[in-house]
Amino acid sequence: MNVPPSTAGTTKPKPRLTRFLPATARLLLGLPLVIFGLNAFFNFIPPPPTPLPEKATAFITALMNSGYMLPLIGVTHLTVGLLLVSNRFVPLALVLFAPFLVNAFVFHAALEHSGLGMVCIFIVLVGYLAWVHRAAYRPLFVARNTPL
Repeated sequence: MNVPPSTAGTTKPKPRLTRFLPATARLLLGLPLVIFGLNAFFNFIPPPPTPLPEKATAFITALMNSGYMLPLIGVTHLTVGLLLVSNRFVPLALVLFAPFLVNAFVFHAALEHSGLGMVCIFIVLVGYLAWVHRAAYRPLFVARNTPL
């Protein structure tokens, strides 16, 4: 008797592009965040040649004058970037980055329009990675949960 081989342990290989897409998105998001995070402490990226609009300058000045906000943003960028690049705790990294991303979008949409394109690219990358890791967020959307 001829018995067909079992296919219980085999999985269909992913198409080539989709296999590398999550890693590519992680690196495209993580590497700039590592660079921006390091720049917060070492100032190696030169400021833009054109001055910022008055309200944007006032906002950045307030962040600098707080004494803690810009270093906190730098540490957050660096931490999130390193987590993404190393593929460790990716869902947590995306949650940590979300408040900054919302603020960056509103800042560039309302006060300083030149960075809006980069923010939109970051939003797409974060949205895609959140979709890839959607199972990790499912417990957050339970209406009533019992504590452990």
